Amino acid sequence: MTQKILKYIALGLMILAINACNIQPLVQKQENKAVPDAYTADSTQDSTNSADIKWKDFFSDPYLIALIDTALGRNQELNIMLQEINISNNEVRARKGEYLPFVGLSGGSGLDKVGRYTRNGALEANNEIRPGQEFPEPLPDFIFGAQASWEIDVWKKLRNSKKSAVFEYLASVEGKNFMVTHLISEIADAYYELLALDNQLVILKQNIQIQTNALEIVKLQKAAAKVTELAVRKFEAEVYKNRGRQFYIEQQIVETENRINFLMGRFPQPVQRSTSNIVDLKPLAISSGLPSQLLANRPDIRRAEMELEASKLNVKAAKAEFYPSLKITSNLGYQAFNPKFLLSTPESIIYGLAGELLAPLVNRNAIKAHFYTANSKQVQAAFEYEKTILNAYIEVANQLSKINNLEKSYDFMAKQVDALNQSISISNDLFASARADYMEILMTQRDALDAKFELIETKKMQLNARVSVYKALGGGWK
Repeated sequence: MTQKILKYIALGLMILAINACNIQPLVQKQENKAVPDAYTADSTQDSTNSADIKWKDFFSDPYLIALIDTALGRNQELNIMLQEINISNNEVRARKGEYLPFVGLSGGSGLDKVGRYTRNGALEANNEIRPGQEFPEPLPDFIFGAQASWEIDVWKKLRNSKKSAVFEYLASVEGKNFMVTHLISEIADAYYELLALDNQLVILKQNIQIQTNALEIVKLQKAAAKVTELAVRKFEAEVYKNRGRQFYIEQQIVETENRINFLMGRFPQPVQRSTSNIVDLKPLAISSGLPSQLLANRPDIRRAEMELEASKLNVKAAKAEFYPSLKITSNLGYQAFNPKFLLSTPESIIYGLAGELLAPLVNRNAIKAHFYTANSKQVQAAFEYEKTILNAYIEVANQLSKINNLEKSYDFMAKQVDALNQSISISNDLFASARADYMEILMTQRDALDAKFELIETKKMQLNARVSVYKALGGGWK
C-alpha cells in the first residue's frame, strides 16, 4: 500500500513538472541592435573616435580640468550613485547565499509535565530510567546542536536570480559611468558660459566708456549749438541702458559660478578661470567614429543592455516557480533531561535527515501573475534598449550637424563684427564733419555691441557643441 502511494505521488509530481514545462512566455521580443553605417551621408568610414580620449586629455584648460577633478570626488549625486552600486553588490551576495546551504546553531531548555492518565504519562509511570529511578516530574529538557536546510536548485531558479542581480549590479556601474559623463559635460558647459559672460562684461564696460566719452563730446557740441538737447538725452539713455545691462550680466556670472560650486559640492565662492578672450579659443577637434561604436562606448546603452539581460533571467526564474522544489533539512546535536547527561555519547546524540518535494497544485494565480509580470518587464527592457540606441544615434547626428552649421554661422558673424567696427570709425568721422547725425552713431554702436555679444554666444555654443558630442559619443568615463 505504501509503495502504491509513493508511486502515485511521484506520478503526480511528474505531471506537474510536465505542465510547468508547457508554460511559455506570452511575448519574447528580441532586441534590435542594428544602426546605420554612418551619421550623415557624407561621413567618412573612419573608426577613430573621440570617445576613446580621456577627459583630462580632451580638455586643455587647466582651470577646467581642476574643476572637473574636484567635482568627481565631491559631487553629492555621484556619491549617492556609488552607494547604489554598493547596494546592488550586496543584493548579489544575498542572491548567491540563497542557493547555498543554510546552517545554524541552536540551543534551549524547558520543562514538561504530562498528565498521569495520558499515553505519555502512563508510559513514564510504568518505566524507569534505571532500576529504582523514575522519570523526573516535571521533566526537564536540554538541547543544543546544528540545523541545516538546503533547497536543491534543480531548475536553476536561484542561480538565475543571482545572475540577474549581477546584471543589475553591472547596470548600476554603467549608470555611475553615465553620470560621470553627464557631470563632466555640465561643468564644461557652465565653465564656457562663465567665460562668455566675462567677455561680454568686458566688452560692455568698454562700450560704456566709449559712449560716456561720446556723451561728453555731444554735450560740448550742444553747448556750441551744433546739436540739440535731444542728442544729449539719447546718448544719456544709451549709457544708462548699458549700465543697467552690466548688473544683469554680473548676476548671471554669480549664478553660473554657484551652479559650478553646486556641482563641485561646495558652498559659493569665486571660481578660478581663464581670463583669455573666448573668441581666440580654438574649438576642440572631434572624431565621431562609427555608429556601431556607440554600443560599447555609451554607458546608458550598456546599462540598458545589462537591464535587458537581467529581465531575461528574471523570466526564467519566474517560470521555474511552476516546477517542484526539492528541499533537504537535517539536524545534529545533543538532548537530555539532565545537564550532566547532555554530552553523553552516543546516548544523548540526536540527528535527523529529511527531504521535501513541493509543487504548486491549486490556485497558482500568484505564480502566474509573477511570471507574466516578469515577461512584460522583459519586453519593456527590450524596447528601452532600442530606444536608448536610437536616442544616442540622434544625439550624435544632431550635434555633428550643429557643429557644422555653427562654424559657417561664426564665419559670417565675425565678418559682421569687422564691418560694424569699421562703421563705427566711419560714423565718428562723418559726425565730426557734420556729415552724419547722432542717431547714425548710436545705431552703429548698438549694432556693433549686439554683434559682438552674438559672436561670443556663437563661440560658446561651438565649444558646448563639441562637449555635447564628446558626451554623446560616450566619452569621459573611461
